[in-house]
This record gives sequence, structure tokens and C-alpha cells, in this order.
Amino acid sequence: MLALGDMRAPTVDGGALTPARQAFAEALELEPRRLVAAGAVHGVEVARVDEPVGVLRGFDALVTDCPGLALFATFADCYPVVLYDPARGALALAHAGWRGSAAGVAARAVEALRREYGSRPEELVAGLGPGICGGCYEVREEVASRFKTIHARPVENGRFMLDLAAVNVDQLLAAGVPRERVDVHGACTRECPQLPSHRRSPDGVRFACIAAIR
Repeated sequence: MLALGDMRAPTVDGGALTPARQAFAEALELEPRRLVAAGAVHGVEVARVDEPVGVLRGFDALVTDCPGLALFATFADCYPVVLYDPARGALALAHAGWRGSAAGVAARAVEALRREYGSRPEELVAGLGPGICGGCYEVREEVASRFKTIHARPVENGRFMLDLAAVNVDQLLAAGVPRERVDVHGACTRECPQLPSHRRSPDGVRFACIAAIR
């Protein structure tokens, strides 16, 4: 396993395999003990994963080219960003909240795939999972000021509506991923009662994304 970004040593623990996570992996016909979870901290650090190591603390994006090694992260308004290189069999999973999005975590994942596996951005396939939509994500000016005005729309009382999906799509396009190869799920976590939302119910419940190469 190689840590990217600032090349610091990753913090690893074996806490990835809870009963719920095991059941999720088994439902997808994946080996639960090969699950690797991102211990997200709303940053932009990326880790290359070559073996099942449990939880990688302090990383918001993981990349691998190992078949059957399942990348895992949890969300409750932030966006899952999945990148796949069909030509080289490489994969990335990123956790994109407002802090990570402001710092360019999706673009960092594209760059990690290029650097580690020789991926070409124009050959990647990208997907954004469910997240809080631009009509529901109200933020203060200090958050909105981190983004372009096309992504943060002013409303009343000095607040702004932030479109994190559009932020991440635009970052992927700027990184060289073609628009026709970017898919946005579109479900809003705050509006959809089947999905956990920190803004709707700050109870600590999360939904999960698993990405793996068959």
C-alpha cells in the first residue's frame, strides 16, 4: 500500500468489517474481509490500496487496481464520487463534502489514477452518487465564498444555496473527464426519506458506497 498526497504514513485499523458492512459486501457477492474503508476527515488525501487493510484513517479517497478489493465509504449528505478506468482496470472512490469539494478531492482522485496507473482522464468513467442537492444545501457566506458564484446562489438572510454535485462535475470536466462519461445519480439525501441526511436528521446514521473491480 502506498500513501499519496503528502506521502505520510496512513493510519490503519481493522474496524471495517461490521455486521452491516459484511452483509452489504455479501449482497454484492464480494468477499467481506477484502473490504477497505476510507476513514474520511473531509479532506483531499488519497491512498493507493493494494491489500485488505481495514480502515485507512485520514483519507477521503482510495484508488486500487486489484480485482475483488472493495473500496468503501459512508455518507450522509456528502457525495460519493466513483471513477473507473476500463482500459487499465483501475478504480477510485472519493468522499466529497463541502470541504473536500472546495479543495478539489475529485480532481485529486483523477490525478492519483493517472500517476499510479497511467490512466487517461478522457478514458475514465465517473459517477456521482446521492447527496444533498443544490436546492436543499443552505450554507453561510464563509462556506459559499470558497466556491464559484455559479455554484453558490445567494438567498435571503445572507445565506447561499450550494450545489455540490455541480461543483464536482465541473472539477471532473476540468480534470479532463468528458461530460458524456460523467453520470449523476440525482437523488437528494435530504428529500429522500430512504437515505440518511445529516441536515434532515443529525442522528449519525450513514449510507454506504462500495466500489470494486470484478
